[in-house]
Amino acid sequence: MRAAPTPVRGVVLDLDGVIVHSEHLWERGWQTCSARRGTRWGPEDTTTVQGMSAPEWARYLAERVGAPDDAEKVRAECVADVVRAVEEGEAPLLPGADTLVAELSARVPVGLASSAARPVIDAVLHTHALHDHFTATVSSEEVERGKPQPDVYLAASHAIGIPAQEGLAMEDSGNGIRAAHAAGLWVVAIPNPDYPPGPDALRLADHIAADHRDALAHALAHVRGCDSDHTRSAPPRGEPAARNGAQP
Repeated sequence: MRAAPTPVRGVVLDLDGVIVHSEHLWERGWQTCSARRGTRWGPEDTTTVQGMSAPEWARYLAERVGAPDDAEKVRAECVADVVRAVEEGEAPLLPGADTLVAELSARVPVGLASSAARPVIDAVLHTHALHDHFTATVSSEEVERGKPQPDVYLAASHAIGIPAQEGLAMEDSGNGIRAAHAAGLWVVAIPNPDYPPGPDALRLADHIAADHRDALAHALAHVRGCDSDHTRSAPPRGEPAARNGAQP
């Protein structure tokens, strides 16, 4: 069994299913986009694309509806639908998520490693006034490969200024857990009841939390001793970086 880093020097959070209740918005967007083109989008399709970056799921959807050249068009449609839903209040904070983010960011740098497209990330953080709690945010469309590959977690760890092996991740989905584990972070799973991770993924988690309060308590047990007056010296989000895990 792995030993937890002591103390944890930074935390990287997922967005959909960890901070906000929004996974259903993506599924609805994929279903609507497919239906417009006369194709049914089923639960098995959602399972297949969960964790993929926007370019990856857009290619899958475009091929699924028989229009492989329309990947960018379907991506834009779905992202616009989700952004609109977020701005209209359809992506509420999950119970305890605001406290979790605030408590952790008061102690260590906090990053975001999300499969959501950049406009969705920005819409969520703006809607819920969370932007100032994050040292850096990374969308998987800004790295080479989406989850379950580790790229977005490696990039987010770099962006908050820590080696991944000294960080803790929080994830709700199977592919997210796989990605954080592959990157080398200590993984706290908060299983999504609507899209539960499989047993194989849960076995990779270092702690399975009952809820956000449990996840926060577990994280705080490992960050105690860190400088509570930490500085946010990570690269700013707009800084150019190579596609090797250094993307802010």
